[in-house]
Amino acid sequence: TDITGMDLNAAVALIRGEEGTTVTITLQRDEEVLDVEVTRRQIDVETVTYRMLEDNIGYIQVDEFDEVTANQFSTALDALTAQGMEALVVDIRNNPGGLLNVVVDMLDEILPEGIIVSVKDKNGVAQEYKSDAETRLNVPMAVLINGNSASASEIFAGAVQDYGIGTLVGTTTFGKGIVQQLIQLPDDTCVKLTISEYFTPNGRNIHKKGIDPDVEVEYVSDEENPDADNQLDAALEEVMKKLNQ
Repeated sequence: TDITGMDLNAAVALIRGEEGTTVTITLQRDEEVLDVEVTRRQIDVETVTYRMLEDNIGYIQVDEFDEVTANQFSTALDALTAQGMEALVVDIRNNPGGLLNVVVDMLDEILPEGIIVSVKDKNGVAQEYKSDAETRLNVPMAVLINGNSASASEIFAGAVQDYGIGTLVGTTTFGKGIVQQLIQLPDDTCVKLTISEYFTPNGRNIHKKGIDPDVEVEYVSDEENPDADNQLDAALEEVMKKLNQ
């Protein structure tokens, strides 16, 4: 099938199939045309990366809150704990958000018992999501945030701040604290309707306000050292202070 000019979703649908089966894809590179046979399999996108930094400080970066993220986050925590982690930095900078149930599961793993987030409709009727007392983080933590940390990222940051289990470092988050629903219309258009709002454990409304950091640090790029990260350096300073208390 020639997919030249075809809608991306339609093209992907032709390529997808049962795991273990094969599909032949014809590629063109300039004047060269070649066939590539690909075996289909399920791919879990890596949304969490982690590593151990100096002084046994663990670092976990969360790119989004997808179906696989809670398990990947749990795996990262377990691996770093097994390596002797004494403090933790969670990086949710530039994380646009994702699934509510996923961020709730992740917070349940690190929070003490209590409300994680409440979702209220226009009548003020709230649905509360709670953490149990089975697991909680027992090392100092800092969470990196910025203006592109939105929605589920703000739920994460707000809960950490309200419970005082970590220090927020960076700049104020985006400020998207609403739940929206797409309603299909007969003419194949959609209406996006706001149906509820998020509130932090202490009842703070995130929308159009965002979450302010405990330690405000603007990112400054270093042309001589592209790998330099002054916000991460500030987060490491914060957890080291707690370790040295």
